[in-house]
Amino acid sequence: MTKLFFATDVHGSDICWKKFISAGKFYKADVLILGGDLTGKAIVPIISAGGQSYRAVLLEQEFCLQGEEEVCEMEKRIRSRGYYPYRTTPDEIQELEQNPSRVETLFVQQVLKTFETWLAYADEKLADTPIRCFVSPGNDDLFVLDEMVQQSKRVVLAEGRSIWLDDHHEMISTGWSTPTPWHTYREESEESLSARIDEMFQQVKDPRRCVFNFHVPPYDSGLDEAPELTADLRPKLAGNSLAPVGSRAVRQWIEKHHPLLGLFGHIHEGRGAVYLGRTLCINPGSTYEQGLLCGALVALDKGKIKSHVLTQG
Repeated sequence: MTKLFFATDVHGSDICWKKFISAGKFYKADVLILGGDLTGKAIVPIISAGGQSYRAVLLEQEFCLQGEEEVCEMEKRIRSRGYYPYRTTPDEIQELEQNPSRVETLFVQQVLKTFETWLAYADEKLADTPIRCFVSPGNDDLFVLDEMVQQSKRVVLAEGRSIWLDDHHEMISTGWSTPTPWHTYREESEESLSARIDEMFQQVKDPRRCVFNFHVPPYDSGLDEAPELTADLRPKLAGNSLAPVGSRAVRQWIEKHHPLLGLFGHIHEGRGAVYLGRTLCINPGSTYEQGLLCGALVALDKGKIKSHVLTQG
């Protein structure tokens, strides 16, 4: 029997990444799988106010900080919420406001710096353990992250290929999604996503013992309901109007080939587990901004699912 722990959409949260890496030992899992969207959303400036004083705004709340200890604590808090802390001065903030390209460069630098520390943390914590760890960057993630994963000693890039999880089960993975309103890095049409899946599927030996690890969930599955948006990208009816936004291609592949298990993410509100035919489909959801890791623990045994449970902590 092989136990999988699956999580997704940690979006830059230090604490969620550390919980993910620790989940193997905690849940006695053999395999860790992260389904995509490793990258945080923004930089939070910690601005010098003279001497040992700083100020920062996090989640619309302003903080006045005194001394190195309070600044370090704020940096930790910012990282836990999935943002990137950056110490700066009022003059640099003014310069950044006048030069948006510098902001983008700075953001990329913070993403890469953080991800480098994450991989080093994983390499250290998973050393001398039999736990295997797979990552498939999602639509929000820079392509250079793939190259960084390939340099890791213990984290394996799962994107675009078939991987044997044990002697009986294999997994195909992609972090690409169908188009979103935000025009992120890894987006493509339904037709292109289907072709991408087809290329991986050609490597699969037994579809009925296969795990589909796809970032975008199947359309109208109950795992893909997100708030409807207005033309200016605001939630309709204060977020109370939901609509399916998953992939029709992903659903078609599931209904045609009946894999054993589908692991999905992308839609943070889509937490749940449902069956499409014989295929168990799971989206553990995401509450990364609260520092909580949502996950799914699944036990596989020679082509059967022995158990599954959604986790949070």
